[in-house]
Amino acid sequence: MSDTVLSVNNLSVDYRTERGAVQALRDVSLAVPRGGIVGIVGESGCGKSTLINAIIRLLAGNAGITGGEMIFEGRDLLGLSPDAMRRLRGDRLSMVFQDPMTSLNPVLSIGAQMRDLQYRNRVSRREKNRRAVAMLEKVGIPDAPSRLTQYPHEFSGGMRQRIGIAMALLAEPALLIADEPTTALDATLEVQIIHLLQALQRDTGCAILFISHHLGVIAELCEQVVVMYAGRVVESGAVRDIFHRPAHPYTARLLECDPARIQKATRELPTIPGDIPDLIHPPTGCIFRERCPHAFDACVTPPPWRDWSDGQRALCHLEARP
Repeated sequence: MSDTVLSVNNLSVDYRTERGAVQALRDVSLAVPRGGIVGIVGESGCGKSTLINAIIRLLAGNAGITGGEMIFEGRDLLGLSPDAMRRLRGDRLSMVFQDPMTSLNPVLSIGAQMRDLQYRNRVSRREKNRRAVAMLEKVGIPDAPSRLTQYPHEFSGGMRQRIGIAMALLAEPALLIADEPTTALDATLEVQIIHLLQALQRDTGCAILFISHHLGVIAELCEQVVVMYAGRVVESGAVRDIFHRPAHPYTARLLECDPARIQKATRELPTIPGDIPDLIHPPTGCIFRERCPHAFDACVTPPPWRDWSDGQRALCHLEARP
């Protein structure tokens, strides 16, 4: 069995608009090891959501995959029929969404929704309820048997997110995609969800692809991190290496903007000057050139991938700067 559960190679996605094609993803590559936790981080608009929607094949109607491949457990996701992809989603490939209130059906009880997820299993209603209760208990829902008859609005935000995680893990997937699952939660609940995901990953052995703009969450939960900017992967490697020795100027500026790193009281939060480039007409050369404090003449040409340390790579000319 391969050590990689998901391999994305040179994936490109465009959105058709009246102004032209928005190049939302360009030549994105990443790998999720079996049983590992990989984080994807970047500003809003960098392509994180487009990437995961492409992986689960739920892109918007005006989107199209223009290149690349996605290999999941030895199968090319782009070559699967819609029926085959539906059989895969919710079984070997599950997802936890950002807002549990909109991802849960408000007019169905939690028990009904968890039973519906088990439609592939030819077991009795009682057995489906038993499995649902066991999973709710595993994610820390108190008095789980009585909770099956309750509706989403009867739970707090943190409890709803735990239920969302329980539903995603009910089929024992090989890969769990978590799309900013802590964004709508306060700091205390955020830490609880992180620890819960770590514990569940150890218990189930599933791989996790965790999407976030919160650097602290990535540092706490993930082993590997992929940094995205304007539809491109600009750096990847071990969390420890990238957070202590960022190789790409964008990664360094992103880390500088983390409020947790501010040492002195200030009325102004650090930001990255400039604007995200127009992805209908992306700039030639380095995508970060116009905002980069280290830009020099070579940056007008496409940068190469450079190895900076064991497993850490950056898409940058900086190492060759005279």
